Amino acid sequence: MMNSIPTRDDTLRLLHEYNQSDSLRKHAYAVEGVMRYFAKKNGEDEEKWGIIGLIHDLDYEKYPDQHCTKTKEILENNNWPEEYIRAVISHGWGICSDVEPQSTLEKTLYAIDELTGLIAANAMVRPSKSVMDMSVKSVKKKWKSPAFAAGVDRSIIKKGAEMLGVEIGELIEDTIMGMRDVAEEIGLKGNSV
Repeated sequence: MMNSIPTRDDTLRLLHEYNQSDSLRKHAYAVEGVMRYFAKKNGEDEEKWGIIGLIHDLDYEKYPDQHCTKTKEILENNNWPEEYIRAVISHGWGICSDVEPQSTLEKTLYAIDELTGLIAANAMVRPSKSVMDMSVKSVKKKWKSPAFAAGVDRSIIKKGAEMLGVEIGELIEDTIMGMRDVAEEIGLKGNSV
């Protein structure tokens, strides 16, 4: 069977089939929102970038020890295009995958995956519980505290920014903006207007 371009509905169904966790789903929506933001900024295909962001952690809940490997298998079984599969697998480069990010899409996914987690954690400790009023400065301040969101690998974010040729501050700002676009969906609209 020929590989077909997945729709967002197809992608959501697959995501929900493999991920029951509310926090994992919200992370997927956050990464999707940020990928769409970056696609728009770079004049790229928003739908494609968004779908890849949405599905990037497909296997994480059910197969954490086979992260990226199992996703590749599942997506191949669902006849996903090779280019999409490669992009998804590349976000685990150096951790659970040997597929190095090459395209701007792949480098962006690699750079922002961990960063969305840091920004979400930062939003949760703010009085507003929101990304709507968040500044780059507040994220940078939390960045410097290794105990804060200790699970977030800052070296990956740094390496991703270098691969994209952007400053950390710019990457943080764009990621916040992308998360604002989906703030309601990811539960980070908070009580700010």
